[in-house]
Amino acid sequence: MRFTRNHGVVLALVLVMIGTVTFLISWSGNDKNIARDLKQEPEVSVYNNETGQITKMPLEEYVAAVVAGEMFPDWPKEAYAAQAIFVRSFTMDFIASGGVKDKYGADVSTSIEETQAFNPQAVTAQIKEAVQTTRGQVMTYDNRFVRAWFHAYSGGTTARAKEGLDYKEQEPPFTKSVTLPENKHVPEEVKQWVAEYSAAELRPLLAKVGVNVGEIQNITIVERGPSKRVTKIEVSGAQGNAQVSGPQFRLAVDSTKMKSTLVEDFVFTNGSLRITGTGYGHGVGLSQWDAYMLAKEGKSPTEIVETFFQGIKIRKIYD
Repeated sequence: MRFTRNHGVVLALVLVMIGTVTFLISWSGNDKNIARDLKQEPEVSVYNNETGQITKMPLEEYVAAVVAGEMFPDWPKEAYAAQAIFVRSFTMDFIASGGVKDKYGADVSTSIEETQAFNPQAVTAQIKEAVQTTRGQVMTYDNRFVRAWFHAYSGGTTARAKEGLDYKEQEPPFTKSVTLPENKHVPEEVKQWVAEYSAAELRPLLAKVGVNVGEIQNITIVERGPSKRVTKIEVSGAQGNAQVSGPQFRLAVDSTKMKSTLVEDFVFTNGSLRITGTGYGHGVGLSQWDAYMLAKEGKSPTEIVETFFQGIKIRKIYD
């Protein structure tokens, strides 16, 4: 068949259609966390872990309740606004991944272990105003919602996900480790803390994460990450040795007691473990007390957000 100009036009149109179909499949198929412009504010279903009830509410109402649960009263508005962007981004990414639908039939829960802190009773006029100033704004990378991790205090240096969270997937391209200046606003019990445990106390706690070595005889740090956080710990006992990641160890022994893996001293002697360290939380993403400091220094919510992640774009997905 002779290839005419009309045939060329038809072929071009077919190729465009094929390309369009492929684009649509990619856009709405496997890439569930792609950030789309929405015609209106989405609604979120919230499972209350205390009552077992599911409540539906506008996303902005949920964001305000989480900001109130995650931050203290009377903080600078810019810190609240930056936190709101993180909360909104985390929530949209979490829902895109399925939320807690399989467990409760809802998008999110009120459990801080499962999703984020939630305290609607603590929402103030200032928090409402701060959330409103960033209404609809989320962080994106490559046009996808950013998994917006945050924690209480970095200890002066944040971590990337594999180090701070023992993240099993490929390191996200938007995470970074950033060193921050001395923060005079941080409470002393967060800036410097001590945690002590007896071997008898540790044995059942560590057994929950698969460390069963019998009577514990020694515990040592065997690996640290780039930000000096503990990434691997070895436990020796009468029945052998076992290794556990730093983040997993911290969660097992109570993360409110061993406040972070940014450890200074880690000494096991006479049947007891004494840990000293700084920081509070996993250390990845937004450091809330450092956001407080940056807000006090006059930084905008956007500048605060961009301090903790790289290559991200703040995008408004609904009015």
